[in-house]
Amino acid sequence: MAGAEERELIRAAVARLRAGITAVVFGMVCGLGLAVATSWLLIRGGPDVGRTLGLLGNYFPGYTVTWPGALVGLVYGFAFGAIVGWCTATIYNRITNLRERRRRA
Repeated sequence: MAGAEERELIRAAVARLRAGITAVVFGMVCGLGLAVATSWLLIRGGPDVGRTLGLLGNYFPGYTVTWPGALVGLVYGFAFGAIVGWCTATIYNRITNLRERRRRA
């Protein structure tokens, strides 16, 4: 059976997120999500393809609901997701560090 010290070490190790890895994962999910959404709309077709999704062009210069726009969206989505993932992991780790310091005090 694990002692109190071992449990504390395990809790401290498990409670941390690696900001770089989290950034890459969030980036991949967001980038691929935007590229797949754009591709889906293009494959589906219709008279006014992706009017709503095309509004992202206001935030991501160069993004349109076209095949080249899907690649641009992949890049922008990855960058946006990576920033969000890194910030999420960093904030989570800081909160976890504060909780650990309070628990020790």
